[in-house]
Amino acid sequence: MNSHPYAQDPDFAPIPLAFAEPWEYELAFPRDPRGPGIARTTLRAVLTAHRLDELADRAELLTSELATNSIRHAKGPASVRLRWTHPVLRVSVTDTSPYLPLFLAPPTPEAEDGRGLFILDLVSDEWGGCALGDSLLGPGGKTVWFELAVHPAPPPSLAA
Repeated sequence: MNSHPYAQDPDFAPIPLAFAEPWEYELAFPRDPRGPGIARTTLRAVLTAHRLDELADRAELLTSELATNSIRHAKGPASVRLRWTHPVLRVSVTDTSPYLPLFLAPPTPEAEDGRGLFILDLVSDEWGGCALGDSLLGPGGKTVWFELAVHPAPPPSLAA
């Protein structure tokens, strides 16, 4: 006999995590131009489900920048990880390129690219990156992350 609650009660559902309880999600995607769009859609769905709508627009913009850079500059797959530790959301993008992005001179208004790190610096509360160690398969790649904090306010009710 199966002792799992679902096996005994089909109406049983887990209680949602409390607003301040930590959680983490991760999405891996291939080197495909559709990856950043899928990452944005997934990120928005997760933030909406956890009632973090106030972070969604900024998180979506910055995730799009980082995921697009991964698709353009890395030769392999990438992943996006969302980690909530109240009151901070950390989003990190990991890819196979061992080279950290360089913060160069501000782009001119006519420039078609080169704005990603400036947007990251202006919109995020904190950001950074780190190289990953080498593995048997070659260079380990890198992770670039940003953090966004919610404004001090009481957490929303789970019943609402």
